[in-house]
Amino acid sequence: MKIFLTITALIVVLGSITGIKVLQITTMIAQGAHATMPPEAVSTAVAKEEDWPLTLDAVGSLSAVQGVTVAAEMDGKVVETSFQPGSEVKAGALLVRQDTAAEEAQLRSAEAAVVLAKLNRERSRELLAKSTISQSQLDADNAAFDQAAAAADNLRAVIEKKTIRAPFAGQLGVRLVNLGQILKAGDPIVSLQAMNPIFADFYLPQQNLSNLADGLPVELTSDASPGQPVKGVITAINPDVDVATRNVRVEATVQNPDKRLRPGMFVQVSVHLPVSNKVVTVPATSILYAPYGDTVFVVEDKADPKGGAKTQVVRQQVVRLGETRGDFVAVSSGLKGGETVVSVGVFRLRPGMAVSPQNALAPNAQLAPKPNDS
Repeated sequence: MKIFLTITALIVVLGSITGIKVLQITTMIAQGAHATMPPEAVSTAVAKEEDWPLTLDAVGSLSAVQGVTVAAEMDGKVVETSFQPGSEVKAGALLVRQDTAAEEAQLRSAEAAVVLAKLNRERSRELLAKSTISQSQLDADNAAFDQAAAAADNLRAVIEKKTIRAPFAGQLGVRLVNLGQILKAGDPIVSLQAMNPIFADFYLPQQNLSNLADGLPVELTSDASPGQPVKGVITAINPDVDVATRNVRVEATVQNPDKRLRPGMFVQVSVHLPVSNKVVTVPATSILYAPYGDTVFVVEDKADPKGGAKTQVVRQQVVRLGETRGDFVAVSSGLKGGETVVSVGVFRLRPGMAVSPQNALAPNAQLAPKPNDS
């Protein structure tokens, strides 16, 4: 009897506990069915319709409008250096003088021979007028005078070649010779570069030839001066196309008054064409990249069917992307100007999810960003 009562009591206790738990779970399910998730905080941006000028981008290198390594034309010993390395010089400025003592002595002798030949020629003319000598004697004296004058001119040319001057105005480089050094013909003396203006040489594909013309504006950027683009214009287009690469060589002229650009530097070149393209732009952070296609989350207003209250939800939209400039990317299809998209927080979203735009701390997207650590 006691065992029966005990079993009955256990059944009653277990039944009570089970009933309580079933009631609790039923209540929780009912509450969950009516509960709503709080909206996800995101940053938003409005898709804008803009005119983006068409550009042709290329990699180029700089070269001097006039640049040369000044070298010796003749063998000789350096007896004078008249320039400071790295200085600016004018055209015709004396750079180096080689030893010309022997040539100068020979020139004095040659000039004396010229004087004598001239006197003989004048005397022969007077005697010929008196029919004292023949015409052949005067011809010989004329030839002797010409030969003496040519010999003197040759020595002057040698002396001039050993007096080495700047062929044009520009900036000198490092001095490569010293006093007393014996130079041979062709030995380098110093680099001379005219750097204002300066040339930028680059290549573009042959299919862009129809868009190219002299005078088109270009913009140059270099690692030597990041964030400081330099403007110029196209001044020459090669008439032939490279048979190996099918690219055409283009030359732009850029003003360089502060000498920031140097010959041989690597630069990035953008040619600005006189046409523009209408595009819809969004911040690049708005794009959710995926193997099946790129998408954005469009923010839309949704009314509650029961209470009528409006909430903001997101719709995932597949888009086709175009060119990227700065912090923006062009959307060629799938999005219209004026639509609001999520710009920060796209990885936390799913279609139909409620969102709460919080743009106070949203990053400022720019077409030409200038990072502080650049």
